[in-house]
Amino acid sequence: MGIYGHNPDAAALAKRGIVVPETNFGDPLEGDFERMARRRFQNPKPFREGNWWWINPWQDVIKEGRLTRKRKRMKVAPATLSDREAKKIAAEMLRPMNQGLECIGSAMLFGAYIEGTYRSAALPLLASTTRDNYEYVLGRYLLPMFSNTSLRDLSTLTLQRYFSSLKVSHTSASKIRDVLASVMGSAVRFGVVVKNPLTGVQLVPSRTGKKTKPTITPEQFHELVDLIAEPYSTMVYSCVLTGLRISELLALKWEDVHLDSITIDERYCRGDWACPKTNASGATIGVDESVIQRIQRLKDMEVTINWGARGAQKTFKLVSSDAPHDLVFQSLRKGAPMSDHNILTRHLKPAGRKLGIGYVNWQVLRRSYATWLVQAGADPKAVQGLMRHSRIGTTMDIYAQFVPESQRRAVVQMTEMVNERQKMAAEAKSAAIN
Repeated sequence: MGIYGHNPDAAALAKRGIVVPETNFGDPLEGDFERMARRRFQNPKPFREGNWWWINPWQDVIKEGRLTRKRKRMKVAPATLSDREAKKIAAEMLRPMNQGLECIGSAMLFGAYIEGTYRSAALPLLASTTRDNYEYVLGRYLLPMFSNTSLRDLSTLTLQRYFSSLKVSHTSASKIRDVLASVMGSAVRFGVVVKNPLTGVQLVPSRTGKKTKPTITPEQFHELVDLIAEPYSTMVYSCVLTGLRISELLALKWEDVHLDSITIDERYCRGDWACPKTNASGATIGVDESVIQRIQRLKDMEVTINWGARGAQKTFKLVSSDAPHDLVFQSLRKGAPMSDHNILTRHLKPAGRKLGIGYVNWQVLRRSYATWLVQAGADPKAVQGLMRHSRIGTTMDIYAQFVPESQRRAVVQMTEMVNERQKMAAEAKSAAIN
């Protein structure tokens, strides 16, 4: 009976090579899929006009919030090429569209994507200070340049030309690239574009070499601590001898301070509370007992400050409450988190200027801690753990600013050899004259 059973009509149709009606119309959406396929695949014939071959394919565009299609005139190749070569080039130009590698959303303008999607969906996930920096870069550089450019037109070549022509420092160009990478990376995550065109884009090489990052010496550290008033003096002391970031120091609570260690599980930066910077950053680290003693000493200390317009003074306790969930370093008036910027500009930098220290900030203090550890002969892996870095390269290449003792010995030996040769030459010259 065969696969058609007792249906002679179906068997007859099969013999004539005709598909049975049930197979042809079993899926009511099949016609829609066929129309979509026909609508997507394009193979326009190139035509000569002037000195070039051209094509006029259909492209999706978003106009007044609605998706429409319009013809786009595209230059293919010089007219000197043959018709066959022009067709090959045209097919390659349309390949992303024909293979579905170009999303419909990629027709959206860069400015519209920033306003409608990036600012509401991606930007709020960043820290407030990062958001402010990104908004500045967007308004100053990216939106004026690409606001009316569709996302699909931001090709790797287009972006490379933009960065190659930028008349800014290498540091500024790097920041612009970071912001654009955030924007295009979010577009990939949200399915607006298929591929991040920034991949492969290179910056113009920096014209300045790698500079040694500043640190302070142990002697300068003690002078700073003696010159700065409490509780900021203890903050500087703790920051240097623990290697904590200032955001981690501001978020430190009494429950995090132990007999010989400190736990880092939060950070606070200019209004934002967050978890530690990386997985490695959240840890309990060992600290010297002098740090713990100095922190505990704050509970019994008071400070008198000017209060009111007539020069009146008022006395505050440095620690108004030391419950487990209270902050170690509290603002004097409300017990709220302190401002790292205010402490830096009002206390740390003025003290550095008085001591003749060229440049000092919270990062310099943390970097000094890593440098001193290496100079004291600490194992690099132990330094990495105390700095709470995910990679040891970050610790040794960026934070530990030092010259190895072996290099110092080599320089001394070379200098002694040069001086000895000079002395011998002088003696030989003197003997010849005599």
